[in-house]
Amino acid sequence: MRLLAKILVLAALCTACGTGTRSVTFHSADAIPEKLSDWGVVAADGAYFELGNGVVPYDVNTPLFSDYALKLRAVWLPPGSRAVYNAQRELDFPVGTILVKTFHYEKADGFGPTSLRVLRADRESDLGTDKRLDLGDYVLIETRLLVHYASGWKGLAYVWNSAQDEAYLAPAGDDRAITLVAADGTQPIHYIVPDANQCAGCHTPDHGAKALRPLGPKAWQLNRPYAWWGDDGGQLEDWQASGMLEGFDGEPPSGPRWANRAAESPERRARAYLDANCAHCHNPRGAADTSGLDLSLAAPAGRHLGICKPPVAVGRGSGGRSYDIYPGRPDESIIVYRMEHSAPDIAMPELGRSAVHAEGVAAVRDWIAGMNGSC
Repeated sequence: MRLLAKILVLAALCTACGTGTRSVTFHSADAIPEKLSDWGVVAADGAYFELGNGVVPYDVNTPLFSDYALKLRAVWLPPGSRAVYNAQRELDFPVGTILVKTFHYEKADGFGPTSLRVLRADRESDLGTDKRLDLGDYVLIETRLLVHYASGWKGLAYVWNSAQDEAYLAPAGDDRAITLVAADGTQPIHYIVPDANQCAGCHTPDHGAKALRPLGPKAWQLNRPYAWWGDDGGQLEDWQASGMLEGFDGEPPSGPRWANRAAESPERRARAYLDANCAHCHNPRGAADTSGLDLSLAAPAGRHLGICKPPVAVGRGSGGRSYDIYPGRPDESIIVYRMEHSAPDIAMPELGRSAVHAEGVAAVRDWIAGMNGSC
């Protein structure tokens, strides 16, 4: 009886997914609107940001780092359709699906229209108890859509205006001068909105197939609670109970949650971080397959993971170091060197960041430092 009651509650929640009054409009691939509001997936009026009707927020365990931006993820499924569960990769979403990711920051003291001072916060986004973002506290930078057409997925980036009431299509990309503010000081960066080719480059984990795919919504990434559903259950269970998902067997693979990484072993948190930030290129079928590195979570430990593996045509990116990972010696490991730099010909990942992710570097350093053995 309790399970039936929960299913009815979740179904009611999904029916009214989102708090806005705007309905979603699906646009054909040859008629992409210039304004984000024409999609109806999100809305902002300068005071608040909210989701459209039928748009469901979700979150992942270990996110991709993007210059400390907070990310509000959401999904819209065509009425009556469901995603299909896959334990090994991203869910199989039906044609007509729209995945939504809004990049935003919490405002810092001194924030203004010409002085984008924001907090350097390594944390998850927070919709708030009223299911909205208060734009008195947050600034919207961009919203990216990944739209599933019959011909495949298409990525779109929309950049928010200074009035925070509309975002506009930016196929050529954009950049914003931002100042990250933290207890240890400030750091000016250029936040880069990727162009269409860069978007496609990252979202093609199998470069032989040359097809865009979602990266984040994998089973291990979605296997976590999300308070929007009103309980402490897992997202996958909630999606299945609400009718958004089919084929879920109730035993998803586990994945470390970055927000609770202190509770995880150094290996688990570092491996999850590398999967989320590097494996879309560094996998046997990815754009960086010639490197010989496989940084996916399922890759076995050894040479393909970078342990005692010499670099391949890395140039200045090696930093004069002999191995991608040198057990017990993070300061002699190329992977750490590249993570610690932001110069375009050295930094890894190559796209998506101007700042160094200090917490991510620390996680990988700790893992390597604790390894036994030698090269």
